[in-house]
Amino acid sequence: MGLRETYKKQGAFLFRWRSYLPFLAIPVVILALFDTQYTKRLFGDRFDSFWEAFCILISLAGLIVRCLVAGYVPKGTSGRNVERQVAESLNTKGMYSIVRNPLYLGNYLLVLGVLLFTQVWWFVIIGSIVFWRYYERIIYTEEEFLREKFGDTFTAWSNKTPMAFPKFRGWEKPDLPFEWKTVLRREHSSFFGIVTVFTILGVLADLVIERQKSVDLFWWIFFGTGLLIYLTLRFLKKKTKLLDLKGR
Repeated sequence: MGLRETYKKQGAFLFRWRSYLPFLAIPVVILALFDTQYTKRLFGDRFDSFWEAFCILISLAGLIVRCLVAGYVPKGTSGRNVERQVAESLNTKGMYSIVRNPLYLGNYLLVLGVLLFTQVWWFVIIGSIVFWRYYERIIYTEEEFLREKFGDTFTAWSNKTPMAFPKFRGWEKPDLPFEWKTVLRREHSSFFGIVTVFTILGVLADLVIERQKSVDLFWWIFFGTGLLIYLTLRFLKKKTKLLDLKGR
């Protein structure tokens, strides 16, 4: 099998299971926690709390990037299909006018917040390398599909739009208005994923690493609020039509 075919086959597999394979890294993240607490040892409890908040904000920045994609996206692009590549049109405006893979850029910021939370420098570097090697195959497969389907239109767009690092001066206004309903319908699971991962890491840090007798109140409030928001939005999506929009 040629290198091109190998990349496409690997990319198709990773694309199909891209929502689940990252969970395999959770045990490694937990192990990394045992080599942590640099900020607390060097700067004390107050700075440690600041660092945790900073990491959460980085992940939330990734969620914002995803929301900016979802809020403008037309039907038939930026989907959540897993079986195969699907694209009714080539999206080249909005976030796609400044970077070719804004969803994956958002995903990296989500992951980066978690990596930094461990306060283990080698884990941040290795995790970042693994992330981009993982998505490299997916991006290759997606772009091969788009190149075959949209031809010169895709080539012209890819030549002027960077793959991963945004070129903000290339911004083109989307054709559709921003819709919060689409954002809430599409991204409530991503939001709750952030809440859940940070809560697990925070609780483990309190009970296992710092050997506290109880979990900080912040984590109970953080998770409880996130769970309430998630369940509300999931109910609205599954049981009502309040978040439905024609053509989105």
